[in-house]
Amino acid sequence: MPDFPIVDAHVHLYDPGVLRYSWTKGNPVLERAWLLPDLDRARGPVEIEQIVFVEVWADPGLYLQEASYIAGLAERDPRLKAMVAAAPLERGAAVTPDLEKLAAHALTRSIRRLIEIESEAGFCLRPGFVEGVKLLARFDLAFDLCVKHWQLADAIRLVRQCPEVRVVLDHIGKPPIRDGVIDPWRSQIKELSELSNVYCKLSGVITEADHKHWTRDQLRPYLDHVIGCFGFDRLMYGSDWPVSEQSHRYADWVAILDEVTAGSSADEVRKLFRDTAIAFYRLGPAGGAIR
Repeated sequence: MPDFPIVDAHVHLYDPGVLRYSWTKGNPVLERAWLLPDLDRARGPVEIEQIVFVEVWADPGLYLQEASYIAGLAERDPRLKAMVAAAPLERGAAVTPDLEKLAAHALTRSIRRLIEIESEAGFCLRPGFVEGVKLLARFDLAFDLCVKHWQLADAIRLVRQCPEVRVVLDHIGKPPIRDGVIDPWRSQIKELSELSNVYCKLSGVITEADHKHWTRDQLRPYLDHVIGCFGFDRLMYGSDWPVSEQSHRYADWVAILDEVTAGSSADEVRKLFRDTAIAFYRLGPAGGAIR
């Protein structure tokens, strides 16, 4: 385990008693409230110094309320330092008033519009969507890119059109680990990593494997490839908690990454577990702001 407090760049917090999250219905693990006291019980021996909240796909029309709710939670827990808010970027210029409201929250550092839930090929290449992503630069906001592996080709085309926007790929592009398939994900990750404005979260990986029968050996080729492509200056740790509770304990993922990076320098490990997230999401002085 890291011998220093870490930064978790991908945490979901929600309460179905406050806002609606229809996607959790019928899921015995996720159909309940998951808040910071639950995270403290779940994290085991891992010390978490700072947390980045990531939007939780609240029901349509609730994204502004979600941002206000999280801002309220942050007032009661200083570890909650940043927010990745949701916004309907496909509206193009019409989303500007919403971005103004979201940017007014001191926590807001990035915007996410889930692409993975869309079955239409080319959804993120619609002119309106591209325009919405480009708008983020005006507000000094990054873009959290969440796609499934089969959408990576479109994602690359999207990012190429938005070079002025800082982008972080969530969950290493959700490769088909469960099926034991690595191509064309492997070449597409390499291509995406060649764009200097793109970063990557080592998060949500185990949930792409069989939840009950995954092994560390199954994960290793994907992790090694991402580390080799992005390097530690553009990689950050994320737990994807509590979605992660479906397949593993919080400390399991930290231990796996600790093992994978065993041959790395102390500085590289600190970048993965702290410094890259601090810089990308502008959480504090360490590493300076990335612009």
